[in-house]
Amino acid sequence: MKICIFGAASAHIDEIYIKKVEALAKKLASRGHSLVFGAGATGLMGAAARGFKAGGGYIHGVIPEFFRDESVEVIYDECDKITYTETMSERKRIMEDDCDAFIITPGGIGTFEEFFEVLTLKQLGRHSKAIAIFNIENYYDGLEEFMKQVYERKFINFKCYEMYSYFDTADEIIDYLENYKPDGTPWQKLKIGD
Repeated sequence: MKICIFGAASAHIDEIYIKKVEALAKKLASRGHSLVFGAGATGLMGAAARGFKAGGGYIHGVIPEFFRDESVEVIYDECDKITYTETMSERKRIMEDDCDAFIITPGGIGTFEEFFEVLTLKQLGRHSKAIAIFNIENYYDGLEEFMKQVYERKFINFKCYEMYSYFDTADEIIDYLENYKPDGTPWQKLKIGD
């Protein structure tokens, strides 16, 4: 399975996040899965790549040319394949199209945007892939509370609220991804409900 991992590029985050993402990625690789990611060498992007490399997994990095040309981000130099894009939108589209499932690890604005894009695309029936949120150190508790409020105030229906799942451990994520089956709900019910 090709797994897209979204997460922080920051090199200044606590080591606990780095260790947990590296361990998850190594386990995924050892089980025969491959990585599609934003090609960064630092933060949780770098952790995912190093974990997959340590587990013997295949790594496809996707990054805009201006990141390289303007030194926006250090690029992970051990990707098996690297795709350069013109825009951030093209970068996301390639990652989304080239994977079978998504893992959202802790991150900032870019990671939030990536999560909400793949969630919106799922709600609109553009894909039916698993979306797993790795809730390391309760990082996404606030998001979970917010999304419950969005549902309770009827801005989304319950089926939409069920399109992704939160996990505290690597083993829970792996079990979810390897056993995931889309429930077949038509996009119209995800968008507007019954």
